[in-house]
Amino acid sequence: MNTTTTDPLLQPLRLKHLTLKNRVMSTSHACGLHEGGMADERYQSYHEEKARGGIGLSMFGGSSNITPDSPDTFKQLYVGDDSCIPHLQRFSGRMHRHGAALMCQITHLGRRGDSYADNWLPMIAPSHSRETLHRSFAREMDEHDIARVVTAYGDAAMRCKEGGLDGIESICGGHLIGQFLSPATNHRTDHFGGSLENRCRFGLMVHEEIRRRVGDNFIVGMRFVVDEPMDEGLTFDDGVAIARIFEASGLIDFFNAIFGRMDTARGLAMDNMPNMAVPLAPWLEQAGAFKREVSLPVFHAARITDLATARYAIAEGLLDMVAMTRAHIADPHIVRKLEAGMEAHIRPCVGLTHCMSEHRPICAHNAATGRETTMPHTITPADGPARRVVVVGGGPAGLEAARVCAERGHTVTLLEAAPQLGGQLRLAATASWRKDVIGLVDWRALELERLGVEISMNVFAETDTVQALDPDVVIIATGGVPDLDWLEGRELVTDPWDTLSGDGAGAGEAMVYDGTGRHAAASAAERFAMAGRTINYVAIDDALTPEMPPSERFTWKKRFYELDIPCRFDQQLLRVVRSGNRLVAVFENLVTTEIIEEEADQIVVEHGTRPADAIFHGLSGTASNHGVTDIDALLAGAPQPADQNPDGAYALYRIGDCVTSRNIPAAIYDALRLCRTL
Repeated sequence: MNTTTTDPLLQPLRLKHLTLKNRVMSTSHACGLHEGGMADERYQSYHEEKARGGIGLSMFGGSSNITPDSPDTFKQLYVGDDSCIPHLQRFSGRMHRHGAALMCQITHLGRRGDSYADNWLPMIAPSHSRETLHRSFAREMDEHDIARVVTAYGDAAMRCKEGGLDGIESICGGHLIGQFLSPATNHRTDHFGGSLENRCRFGLMVHEEIRRRVGDNFIVGMRFVVDEPMDEGLTFDDGVAIARIFEASGLIDFFNAIFGRMDTARGLAMDNMPNMAVPLAPWLEQAGAFKREVSLPVFHAARITDLATARYAIAEGLLDMVAMTRAHIADPHIVRKLEAGMEAHIRPCVGLTHCMSEHRPICAHNAATGRETTMPHTITPADGPARRVVVVGGGPAGLEAARVCAERGHTVTLLEAAPQLGGQLRLAATASWRKDVIGLVDWRALELERLGVEISMNVFAETDTVQALDPDVVIIATGGVPDLDWLEGRELVTDPWDTLSGDGAGAGEAMVYDGTGRHAAASAAERFAMAGRTINYVAIDDALTPEMPPSERFTWKKRFYELDIPCRFDQQLLRVVRSGNRLVAVFENLVTTEIIEEEADQIVVEHGTRPADAIFHGLSGTASNHGVTDIDALLAGAPQPADQNPDGAYALYRIGDCVTSRNIPAAIYDALRLCRTL
């Protein structure tokens, strides 16, 4: 069957003069790759990979700012002067070579900005108000402000057209246009406030100016908030009424429907950019209901991560373009794989939201994302003969190492001590809302099967086990064991992995100590609370799970509120002692230096891991490189140096937690950047 002619996702869409080659798109987002506010090489390469992978439309410039008082608050582009035009011209040329359309989102943030970013200019808004996330107090715009911002929108749109783009979209939800539209943020009493028609006036002026500047032969859309679940916010009916006003104006060509609010952590984590705690495609049916009320094409993004859901959205007429934004962060070659009949081999987005962390760009699943100038998405075969590679350990690092080495054409054997692949990641997926994490294991297991990797389970590898396989390369990815050696009284405590391996049931009061700021201690506390145990959570950091991305931090905070788990922060655990039939944890308060003692019946201590590296050291003496990874070569993307030990039988490397305690993205990145040159 020719899927190109039958699959709804592969049908073209006509937008006025522009034909989009398929129905799959990526919406604009702040990928954090700009240089000085410009879309330079890293930024362009990140998007070009999606074009190379077959995407029909790539929106970029998540909230590209148009004036100096709309500051770079979350790593945005700047289209407020002509210096952006040459960058856009190069960018559009690269994307068009692959047949992908390219559009930019332009905006004024209004109150949704940081008053102390960039130029330290005050935020502006329809009315004086405080914005929650950035703690900014916006001043009310006067007629001069309105006129200059309207002009700036037109100037920015014209720069995008001169840059060779196919179109632009404005963004309403939470940004300045939307702040005028919403009665929650617009309390004006002049002709820009009050009635629905008055609240639309500013947005209409903006789009009139845009259309005046760019003409009809340029696509102009709106990322449009349909429904705001907040006091005084827009209702669905309000959203439809506003959409019809803009539709009747003839100024715009599509709606990009979004739902919820952007001014709270909850709005971002649950509504706008939902994580794995939220069901897939949570707003799809509402987007379809909105489409039935308007005549312009409707686009939509919100955790649409799989092709089955995307196909349903198009086939049932719920959407005209389906946005798989984070899905393309995980795998930019979705469309190419669909066309090739390899849908089962698409690397899935599991909703970990590392792509929204402070360390952007990161995909927990795909270490090449955002590193396109140095890391490959497609692994090329190695020059020369295939090598025999033995990987010890089937956690994230070992699985990725085996995958990449097999893609390089090597003969790979993976040894895993447990009866299942995944290592500690399997326990990480046991939290009530983190079950999708297991997708990182499942996809790699499927890839290893496709690539013919030999996997031996229930094998506790020792030096002679590995040497008997006569390897050319050995990669140790044995992870770590709970780090409790530092603790006086360690024999009295357990670790989170013991808790997560069971159901959390038991007698008495439990205490969980978090010394890492990651998910393990929080998961253990949740397990105890769900089992009905009395639980106290104590952490060395000053907040809950600070090592996790903002969306995960919010969800853990939400779970702790729901389960009524008490928390104390800034506490460093010194020791644990027995007192009768109970345990006493001794802490130092890092703020006051006070020594505090707390009793519990069970104490769980999370302090990361220390390397399980006995086999690495056992093999290093007969390794051609003495087990040394050359850091300079690793960072340069160069092959590891040739034999340093002429009597060595194999090259030996270690990756992941076998090096030191880190997170999943670090383990996967270790494997990719080492093995891609082997």
